[in-house]
Amino acid sequence: MKLFAQGTSVVLDDISMLPFEHFAEQARSAIEHGASLLSFFAFQNGGSTQLCMFLGFPERGMIGGLRVEVDRSYPSLTPTLPQVHLFEREIFENTGIIPEGHPWLKPVRSIADYNFYALEGGQTHEVAVGPVHAGVIEPGHFRFQCYGEQVEHLEIALGYQHRGIEHAILKWPEKKRIHLMETTAGDTTVGHALAYSVALEALSGKALDVRTEIIRGIALELERIANHIGDLGALAGDVGYLPTKSFCGRLRGDVLNLSAELCGNRFGRGIVRVGGVGIDLDAELAAMLAERLTRVLRDTDEAVDLLWDSPSVLARFERTGVLTRETALALGLVGPSARACGIERDVRVDYPTGAYRFSTIPVSVSGEGDVYARALVRMLEYRRSGEAVLEWLKNIPPAGTDRSAVHKIQTPTLAPNSVAVSLIEGWRGQICHCAMTDGRGELCYYKIVDPSFHNWPGLAYALRGQQISDFPLCNKSFNLSYCGFDL
Repeated sequence: MKLFAQGTSVVLDDISMLPFEHFAEQARSAIEHGASLLSFFAFQNGGSTQLCMFLGFPERGMIGGLRVEVDRSYPSLTPTLPQVHLFEREIFENTGIIPEGHPWLKPVRSIADYNFYALEGGQTHEVAVGPVHAGVIEPGHFRFQCYGEQVEHLEIALGYQHRGIEHAILKWPEKKRIHLMETTAGDTTVGHALAYSVALEALSGKALDVRTEIIRGIALELERIANHIGDLGALAGDVGYLPTKSFCGRLRGDVLNLSAELCGNRFGRGIVRVGGVGIDLDAELAAMLAERLTRVLRDTDEAVDLLWDSPSVLARFERTGVLTRETALALGLVGPSARACGIERDVRVDYPTGAYRFSTIPVSVSGEGDVYARALVRMLEYRRSGEAVLEWLKNIPPAGTDRSAVHKIQTPTLAPNSVAVSLIEGWRGQICHCAMTDGRGELCYYKIVDPSFHNWPGLAYALRGQQISDFPLCNKSFNLSYCGFDL
């Protein structure tokens, strides 16, 4: 298996092309020994259709790639590797290639052809929710199979707004692609823009200065802090605890305003650009951001501490929506949802790049796998991210003679017949972008895996055996993206 580091590219022909039996065995062996599935997709290479799988080896900080040529079908890997379940269904939907023996083969996003699972028996009933919801949220359908008030099975369908992001990347002019990346999942603007930029910089061999990397790191961590604070407030609201809900709603806005001070946009659009950053950060602005962030973190600590002092809140959080570590590993969960199950994986530590080469942020882990654990991990993460941002703001290297990394941005020349995989720890978890070039050095294939693609099955499993009234709280404790799944 070809291994390479984050932030580098390899010639496509160097990615091992194996007979299917060897392909499947290497994938199984790697995952059984601690590797994680990063991406799995089908693409056309010359006159053949190939399956390509990228695996992460966190203990070594390396990425491994495998390829296999297929025709109209191949033996499904899902029965022994459950985390490829959705990937195989997506391949089937996009190409028609059949994973023979897949236990639950149906489209991922083609709702018109979707057949829901149903339980039978006189004591069971079905509850359908969505795709239109009472709140102002994106469309998604949830089909509950219940025995009385207890959920026996939850099926989630999300294919209501397929936007064709991955195809549009190849058609749009290079200068406009970054704007497409910033809207891949709007609340993860910095995360996806950064994943795209790192992939193209790997293909072009572009190295960035420390100042640029730290500005990017600040933007990414502000995005994480804002969303975690917002989630903690929303969790408080779902159990009717209004003090924390009200405070965190305001404090999330305060953090978003810090991003607006950087670039003029509360979601961070305009900060990350291929080859550099689109903004500068002088000493006066850095000092102002540090002062305001310090105040926000202090106020948030006071608001969130109220949660842990409230017996009624703890009674609703603890032992609700439990997901075991074994199930989380089998499903391939990532991000806070995985770390709440005791899985110590974080791209910032396992595959450090950019600012994380110079500053290590401790991995925040809990072990109960319930709503309480998912809330606790968020609290630990916003605090540790805040400490990192304050340290970066204090010690950011001075601007060079050109005063800014802004002027270093250039249209990159990409290596031909190559592939790059970029990993970014977004606030929901691991973001993976795979970029391939043809013989002219033009992008010919692009694959995005948002953390929600890994984690939606985790929500379904967490509801098993729960009261159906617990669904809003469990759903918010994962807080997954609809549009990030439906690319």
